[in-house]
Amino acid sequence: MATKKSPTSQFVCSACGFIAPKWLGKCPDCGNFNTMQEELVRPAETASPLRTGVSQMKTRAMPLSKIGYEKFDRVKSGISEFDTVLGGGIVRGSLVLLGGDPGIGKSTLLTQVAAHLAATQPAPTLYVSAEESCSQVKMRCERLGLNSDNLLLLNETCLEDIEANLGESKFVVIDSVQAIYTEALSSAAGSVGQVRECAAKLMRIAKSRNITFFIIGHVTKEGALAGPKVLEHIMDTVLYFEGQQEDNFKLLRAVKNRFGSAQEVGVFEMTDTGIKSVSDYAEIFLSETRGLAAGSAVTPSESGNRCMNVEIQTLISKTAYGQPRRMSLGVDYNKLVVLIAVLEKRCGIPFWSSDVYINAMGGIKLDEPSVDLAICAALASAANDIPIDKYTAVFGEVGLTGEIRPVTYADKRVNECIKTGFKRVLLPAKNMKTCEKYKDKIELIPIQYAGQMIKALNLRPV
Repeated sequence: MATKKSPTSQFVCSACGFIAPKWLGKCPDCGNFNTMQEELVRPAETASPLRTGVSQMKTRAMPLSKIGYEKFDRVKSGISEFDTVLGGGIVRGSLVLLGGDPGIGKSTLLTQVAAHLAATQPAPTLYVSAEESCSQVKMRCERLGLNSDNLLLLNETCLEDIEANLGESKFVVIDSVQAIYTEALSSAAGSVGQVRECAAKLMRIAKSRNITFFIIGHVTKEGALAGPKVLEHIMDTVLYFEGQQEDNFKLLRAVKNRFGSAQEVGVFEMTDTGIKSVSDYAEIFLSETRGLAAGSAVTPSESGNRCMNVEIQTLISKTAYGQPRRMSLGVDYNKLVVLIAVLEKRCGIPFWSSDVYINAMGGIKLDEPSVDLAICAALASAANDIPIDKYTAVFGEVGLTGEIRPVTYADKRVNECIKTGFKRVLLPAKNMKTCEKYKDKIELIPIQYAGQMIKALNLRPV
């Protein structure tokens, strides 16, 4: 007969979830200091018997040919950009995690989504507010002009009580996962164990009862989602809401999506009546004064299923110290350093005595290789103080030898430039074959080496 054991404790890293039997000042897994938190572990009261034999198996492996195809039905959220980031709409029975800085608009966004679902779906939508009272949520709904008897509000922090109130709801908003707890653990809400267990239980409820959960998550001061990494692994979709609180425009970025592209970016505008989708990106990613000052270039950037023209701005000033500075916003720092070296070696443009600053307009992050040539064009323009024509776009990958390598979706990028009124595009020579169908609508200039780009844009001083 198994005897009842007393609870034991273990120490869990709040940053990565590493478990240690004793307290450590530095986590040996992620290297962070003072992140080990003590948690109680309650062992099972009775030992479960070992399962032996085929008769006790709960599940059986099946051949791939006998697995049926499951079609995922999507539901519109009422916000077009939100649907785009999700991959075309909300998938029933999925878990969507939304993270972002405090006050960025996470609760406002999901309140609008919940109200739309309550008005368009036959089953009620449940909004669980663990941080605000129901009257506070109602005040936000009145400010946004939202009203529906099919939208249920619940102020509760215990996960077991939340499960008891699900009823027939098929869409549930949890605000937030760090504020709820399960009675199965004795640790406080927001601890690593509580976040992990609550997320795992919500996943089991979502998959067994076909309920879609929208879960709001807090972020750390570094901008990452608070809690163990297993929180993101459990979720079907992980979204980040980004932007400055004082700015009206916000970006919604998908970093994980099991039902669509993880490269999607949605653009929103914060207004007095709520969050609205933005379909015209020119006001955000392109400046009105481009082409007047040196140091800016426009590149068509591919983000998931869409293409957007983004302006890259550079500033070069004489360094006041022995070591020149390199600073980048929206562009990888290592990429900037490499491209500066290519321009110095292959094109003869000196940067050794200059500070270099680079920025991608609108707060967007440009990670794809196709922006290399535009960065080089902006740097050469700033170094020689020669502006680039405002109706010229540039894209292509730059190698260490200075050659311009082909990129994906070249025809889609050229088509986007045509739609936004550009007259000339500099592109890799190896992509010309797929883009020749547009030569009657826009001037196509094939580029093989970085030096040809500088010559084509007349960026050499006279």
